[in-house]
Amino acid sequence: MADRTETEKRNLAEELAAAVRGEVSFAAADRALVTMDASNYRRVPMAVVAPRDAEDVAAALRVCREHAVPVVPRGGGTSIAGQATGVGVVLDFTRHLNRIVSLDPAARTAVVQPGVILDDLRAAAGAHRLTFGPDPSTHSRCTLGGMIGNNSCGSHSVAWGTTADSVRELELLTYGGEPVRAGRGTDPTGAPTGLPPRLRDGVKALVDAELALLRTGYPDLPRRISGYALDALLPEAGTDLARALTGSEGTLGVLTEATVRLVETPAARALAVLGYPDESAAAEAAHTLLPRRPMTVEGMAADLVGSAAGLPKGGAWLFVEMGGASPGEAAARAEALCRAAADGTTDHALVTDPAGQRALWRIREDASGAASRLVDEGGTARASGAERGGEAWPGWEDCAVPPARLGPYLRDFRALLAQHGLRGTPYGHFGDGCIHIRIDFDLLTAPGIRRFREFSYDLGELVVAHGGSLSGEHGDGQARAELLPKMYGPELVGLFERFKSLWDPAAGLNPGMLVRPARLDENLRFEPLPKRPVPVEFGYPHDHGDFSAAVRRCVGVAKCRNTTTGPASADVMCPSFRATGEEQHSTRGRARLLHEMLAGEVITDGWQSPEVRDALDLCLSCKGCRSDCPVGVDMATYKAEFLHHHYEGRLRPAAHYSMGRLPQWLHAAAPLAPALNALARTPLAALGKRLGGIAPERPIPTLATETFTHWWWHRRRTTGAPDSASGRTVVLWPDTFTNHLSPQVGRAAVRVLEAAGLRPLLPPTAPLRTGAAPLPRRHRPLCCGLTYVSTGQLDQARAVMRRTVDVLGPLLQDGRPLIVLEPSCAAALRTDLPELLSDDPRAAQLATSVRTFAQALEELAPDWRPPHLDRPVAGQTHCHQHAVLGDAADRRLRERAGLTGSLTGGCCGLAGNFGFERGHYEVSVACAEDQLLPAVREATADTEILADGFSCRTQLEQLGDRPGRHLAEVLAEALGEDESAGAGGPEGKPGVPRG
Repeated sequence: MADRTETEKRNLAEELAAAVRGEVSFAAADRALVTMDASNYRRVPMAVVAPRDAEDVAAALRVCREHAVPVVPRGGGTSIAGQATGVGVVLDFTRHLNRIVSLDPAARTAVVQPGVILDDLRAAAGAHRLTFGPDPSTHSRCTLGGMIGNNSCGSHSVAWGTTADSVRELELLTYGGEPVRAGRGTDPTGAPTGLPPRLRDGVKALVDAELALLRTGYPDLPRRISGYALDALLPEAGTDLARALTGSEGTLGVLTEATVRLVETPAARALAVLGYPDESAAAEAAHTLLPRRPMTVEGMAADLVGSAAGLPKGGAWLFVEMGGASPGEAAARAEALCRAAADGTTDHALVTDPAGQRALWRIREDASGAASRLVDEGGTARASGAERGGEAWPGWEDCAVPPARLGPYLRDFRALLAQHGLRGTPYGHFGDGCIHIRIDFDLLTAPGIRRFREFSYDLGELVVAHGGSLSGEHGDGQARAELLPKMYGPELVGLFERFKSLWDPAAGLNPGMLVRPARLDENLRFEPLPKRPVPVEFGYPHDHGDFSAAVRRCVGVAKCRNTTTGPASADVMCPSFRATGEEQHSTRGRARLLHEMLAGEVITDGWQSPEVRDALDLCLSCKGCRSDCPVGVDMATYKAEFLHHHYEGRLRPAAHYSMGRLPQWLHAAAPLAPALNALARTPLAALGKRLGGIAPERPIPTLATETFTHWWWHRRRTTGAPDSASGRTVVLWPDTFTNHLSPQVGRAAVRVLEAAGLRPLLPPTAPLRTGAAPLPRRHRPLCCGLTYVSTGQLDQARAVMRRTVDVLGPLLQDGRPLIVLEPSCAAALRTDLPELLSDDPRAAQLATSVRTFAQALEELAPDWRPPHLDRPVAGQTHCHQHAVLGDAADRRLRERAGLTGSLTGGCCGLAGNFGFERGHYEVSVACAEDQLLPAVREATADTEILADGFSCRTQLEQLGDRPGRHLAEVLAEALGEDESAGAGGPEGKPGVPRG
């Protein structure tokens, strides 16, 4: 569309804005968000339109038709073959056309608009013991319109088939504006029902003339998704026009409403996980399980699993789900299957509890992202996507063969990979003969792209030789449509082209897809990216120091768009998307904008881009994506990097000077704490907040009148060494928040650590000097650099971190642990510090020494018995702890202390400076209302509210009616006031070290 004049574009914009009641945007940011889907392809649209209803769709089509502008329908943007990208106008169905119009439990049908999220339909149907059968791994964010467009399937297709098997009726509009109501059956003329006269006569004539070709040209296999399903129009197939249009990838009409079939869900399910020596053995066995009527037969190998915890012994596994009218029946059926399969298996596990099943299914569902980061040669897979090595890409994501041919096909497939010097990790729907794989194509250089093309041609021939389909789930799009003649031959492909021309003579709907396609090596998403790494501040150790490679991590699977709540929602990512529902405030959206910033075509201002700045403004820097994103995107780090360059040499927002440099201000304010606390309760506070860029709705936190470090050194002077001086020495980090705002947490931690037989010491405040006297208090305090990093003040952060390394280096050389009470500070020391000081080996040593409070007790005082509290807990696991540090030790410590129940996921919404910044208050509150505040409100009166982070406690204090406490405070209170407790006494007494 680059050859269109500015006048033509302006006229198009004006006419669309006048005709469409929904949003119409030609803005760079909105266009940048939809240049890509989850494929290897990128196309830049002219505009994005979010229609409010079918009339809006018709109006948009009319305007685009008059201007000869192509139109691309788009749902969740998780397509893997490039179908959801386009050069004209993209119709975004996620904003408005996203209602479940009706649900009829008796008829087991639902009427849905194209933007309905699959999980929303499943939740509504679940109230009636029904569900929508197809369930791709993107079920929490994919839309019904996209599923119908691509004929999506999912893990339960062996039981419930593809989307085409679940479609009853489709309402759509052609590019020419003709309404179609496609169903099953014929009218009195013998033509498919629901067609306007032109299409009615044309479709009937085409089918009548090609009956022999339609009856012989298609392979017979359960996962044949490639091409147009014209054989559904045969009389013996019931002349099912709705089925024929399912999988047409938005090339024939724009869906406005669909009637879909629902299926009854079993009352109970049991998951049998069967271990096999290797992938080939699992593939050979998969089809033999089908006679036992499983609901799933999913396969994956060890090279895709970061940790085999919870999986039976083996090199590959089949996940086989069995249903039943009761838990006993489901378990019995699963046990019978395990016995029948025992001869070929290495081991098996039977999981009947829902939580255990969810944990195992998550391994499988995250595979599409995890497979995008292959282990480096000679390396070992790790649990986090951030730890994985080389890049791998879709392109042959879902080819399928007859299930009985899967074993031989996979052996030939592996041989072909080796022949081309490529690597990949197959997994997927083994029971349907359909595999997914990401392959380490080099899509950045001309030789690598040639190899990609040559391999694709060879693999296309291999799939066809095994009687398979080029696509077994996600459609052909641009990735495979060029190869359709290999599968169907020129005659049937010519029929596809005639069918497309009949429906869309102007070629205005999703051109370049399915028929008359672009070459499979055109429009690759990486072509416009810089050929050399751009200068950056962080080390990006998992991306070889290349910021472009870090941004490329986002492959578009859009797990960050998940809005699920309940037991399965322990993830943090992405709180701002959950609060706003806007793509630009999702991890994927921000990654897309950074990609376009580097490409320089749509976002043209580089690091000065206002579009990227505005999208990153609502990023809470919670680091949730670092762990929850299957490929380990770390948007908090990318945001810090961007802000550093964006404001380099420029005036920053006021909040960067106030809260970004909070450690300096708090240190200076400490002697004046009583007076400043009084002023904070006067009208002058409003002026101070306005000058500091602080949200007017926020009360200013109370400063401690005695800092934690002052208490510590005063205690040391007045009481000498503690009774536990003979215990193991640990270094206790006096973070800024604990020191100046929550000193009671530090005092409680000292109490508990000493009770456990440890000897906590605080570091000095400047570099150690041999033989020097203790340094005076006027020396600047140590700091992890967190507030400087989160506001992108990386030069100051680096200076602060170097001073910290200088001080702590000598103290930690002998392996002493560094106990950090504030999770956000612990995460900064564990990750930001070594990645910002990547040139200093001492930084990595410091990072490995970091322990949380619970980790330290578990590792250093394993025999200590905490006091038994016998009460439930509620609250939230700190987002940084979830993302970087893990909370397993905390859960075990709570269990040993008799604290029952679990904490929620998500983010509290305050997130350090974020919730205090002017303009962020409403989003901050919405984040808190997502999980934290409801969990606290629902807690019983005797429930202990836990919040280890200062931000979490502050959010609860300011928005809730029940305060939260650090776990150290709860345990210290239970120990009592006796300072000598824990120094001796009977073995096994609470608070007393044993052994």
